[in-house]
Amino acid sequence: MTDLAKFGSLRGKRVFITGGGSGIGEALVTAFAEQGALVGFVDIAKNASEALVERIAAAGHPVPEFRHCDITDIPALQATVAELAAKLGDFDVLVNNAANDQRHDAENVTLDYWNERIAINQRPMFFTAQAVLAGMKRKGGGSIINVSSISWHAKGAGYPVYATTKAAVIGLTRSLARDLGPHGIRVNTVTPGWVMTQRQIDLWVDDEAEAEIKRMQCLPGKLMPGHIASMILFLAADDSAMCTAQEFIVDAGWV
Repeated sequence: MTDLAKFGSLRGKRVFITGGGSGIGEALVTAFAEQGALVGFVDIAKNASEALVERIAAAGHPVPEFRHCDITDIPALQATVAELAAKLGDFDVLVNNAANDQRHDAENVTLDYWNERIAINQRPMFFTAQAVLAGMKRKGGGSIINVSSISWHAKGAGYPVYATTKAAVIGLTRSLARDLGPHGIRVNTVTPGWVMTQRQIDLWVDDEAEAEIKRMQCLPGKLMPGHIASMILFLAADDSAMCTAQEFIVDAGWV
């Protein structure tokens, strides 16, 4: 993708991203930095995240602030948000991106496993939004973008707990949009299709998967992290000023 839009309203904006070290998150951190935004992000992948910061700095863009953080530790996550807000300024944009789509069979799910999946894929979204709320109120507005998945739309097999958490994103988005709208805070969902991150390629994209992609997508070609980043940039920018409580699906027409 070349010669894509520049959003003037994103220059100098403060952006917090979860799971920013690889995959879609890596594309998000890079895209916001290229727009001139000041990015803070967390991830458990320390080496990949530090290498990403170095690449962005070498390209001459505003250098992101990375903090190693396990998002299942809510007090640590909220403390990290507060620390980065104190350093960068109150956040204008939050992207709840972090997730893990580990496969599992319904009959083998234990209570501990269920709670662990919720702790990774659902719980941090609410508490990260809670952590940026006071700052966004002080600024008179903001944009929160929650990342879902077409997995539940498509009735995907092999990850019922993951699908549950990703369906729940829509309810969280719509409820927060109503509650936070009076403060000028917009809340939207971006729902990716099957994005060709390195994790997906390494674990699941075989010949059978390639055939399924060709059969299910309306558009030919591969869905890439940059395609998701483009939609998220739009929703973070003032260009989407009256968009809230909505789900924006980027899946090449799969669902």
